[in-house]
Amino acid sequence: MSDTRLNGLIRAFESGKPAYAAFSKLDKQTAIELSDSPYDALVFEMEHNPYDVSALGDAFQYLLNRKHIAQSGSVAPKVTPIARIPANGVEMNQSFAKQVLDRGAYGVIWPHVATVDQAYNAVASCRYARPKNVPLYEPKGVRGDGPANAARYWGLSMADYYRKADVWPLAPEGEILVGLMCESTEAIGNLDDMLANVPGIGFILIGEGDLSQQLGHPRDYEHPEVVDAMRQIVETCKKHKVVVGNPHVGAKNHKRLLEEGYGLLMSAPLRSYGVVGQARETAGY
Repeated sequence: MSDTRLNGLIRAFESGKPAYAAFSKLDKQTAIELSDSPYDALVFEMEHNPYDVSALGDAFQYLLNRKHIAQSGSVAPKVTPIARIPANGVEMNQSFAKQVLDRGAYGVIWPHVATVDQAYNAVASCRYARPKNVPLYEPKGVRGDGPANAARYWGLSMADYYRKADVWPLAPEGEILVGLMCESTEAIGNLDDMLANVPGIGFILIGEGDLSQQLGHPRDYEHPEVVDAMRQIVETCKKHKVVVGNPHVGAKNHKRLLEEGYGLLMSAPLRSYGVVGQARETAGY
């Protein structure tokens, strides 16, 4: 399956190799510059930046690399576009996910997801409704039907888009990733139940900033309380065989994070671009 994957993060997850991603503003030039980068994915940040679906669609188009398309024969971007939406899990918002998926996003990152109900809503929001006799029915999809732009961006017919536009790993052929941010003590306390009872969670991304704020040590990521809280998240994800990601990766800590079990390493583009290239060269891929 990995050889035919459209989603670069899923391709890396299925291969058992660490995946690399970077955050990005909704900027055309950044999309162009990173379209041939060594990242598996680019996360367009709309939680703390303006939520602009039109600009997101433009950035997606500029992320396409014609050289890659010609050489690979795949119409999918070399660097997979993911969107982080502004709504926190507690808001149970579905429209933000629907709109970024309809633009062609291959995944959605949900901030501040802390309960089983919130996690269930996140997965359901990224799935179309399916007949009850179709396997892998739960969580029941609630995504509204408007796939024309996304199918065009993915380079697929409507029928093929419907088949692939489902949530992985719940649907083995799915190309959409649901990432949940774990960034509170409540989320840590409920994480085991979330991963045990909500199929379709693609990865957990630790929100070190908010977590350290709540613990009383803002951005002190080396403080023992913060380190212990992060350790709990990693151990719970390992228990359920769910990829865990770290959003503050650089040259000083990327080797340690890999050793600790992180499968998704993220950073600002300029901070980790060289690290990613070196890591891939060392690993032989």
